Amino acid sequence: MKKMTLAPLGALLLAAAAIAPAHAADQKLVAVTAIVRHPALDAVRDGIQDGLKADGYEVGKNLKWEYQDAQGNPGIAAQIARKFIGDQPDVIVAIATPSAQAVVAASKTVPVVFSAVTDPVAAKLVPSWEPSKTNVTGVSDLLPLEPQMDLLKKVVPNAKRVGMVYDPGETNSTVVVKALREMLPKMGMTLVTAAAPRTVDVSSAARSLVGKVDVIYTNTDNNVVSAYEALVKVGEEAKIPLVASDTDSVKRGAVAALGINYHDLGEQTGRMVARILKGEKPGDIKPEISTRMRLFVNPGAAKKQGITLSDALIKSATQVVE
Repeated sequence: MKKMTLAPLGALLLAAAAIAPAHAADQKLVAVTAIVRHPALDAVRDGIQDGLKADGYEVGKNLKWEYQDAQGNPGIAAQIARKFIGDQPDVIVAIATPSAQAVVAASKTVPVVFSAVTDPVAAKLVPSWEPSKTNVTGVSDLLPLEPQMDLLKKVVPNAKRVGMVYDPGETNSTVVVKALREMLPKMGMTLVTAAAPRTVDVSSAARSLVGKVDVIYTNTDNNVVSAYEALVKVGEEAKIPLVASDTDSVKRGAVAALGINYHDLGEQTGRMVARILKGEKPGDIKPEISTRMRLFVNPGAAKKQGITLSDALIKSATQVVE
């Protein structure tokens, strides 16, 4: 008889555990997922915590924090999304387009805030740049390309052929490629691309550009940024300068970058998450763009890649990496 009474009780306990909140009633749960770990996305993650803390939400006090990265694998990103939804968080923050797409595909009810997504409309995360009236909002790292191409011309004044290594499966990058194909001919330049659908493909893709390009431009493509040292090696060996849109890449060997600070982007995201924790609906919050641009230069990297940066460009930089 005991077995007959205990079995249903055990089943009830299991069911209760399955539906119980994953956090204390006086704590908010924020679950954060990123497609991969690299300096820019790690800076976003850390900035989110700082932004939340500035608005009164501190890990270990009134905030529970979960973080997982997908190691660059969209399949793992989907698994993380499903796991997080089962945890019943107050907000899921998805860093970079593939992770955001996985979370948005998995739930139409849990509040989702994306971050470091270049074009959330093209990625089909939100229908427009207006309040979505769904469970999704976020902060984009969309950058105007014109000033970046102006920087490229200052770095390599005679550049005619611009190379770009990118993952054709990442919306962040395909949007940029399309825009550059239209823009560069108006500036007297052409775009030469090389596909790197996996991180391990970055080196061979970069080598395929040798002899075909005068400069290589890199956007925030996650495969490329994850393997940036491989790109730098090719740039130094072939004397092809690298110009980036990710300022953290300058510390890793890019000649220059005009872009946003990803920690700042994370803080902006964290403040948006705090608004939702305080009761606002994500669908009522307009997606935001970071507008604070910074110029980083690396004269040492420039010399290794066969060029010298002008004194005027170095003096205009927000940070000079030695």
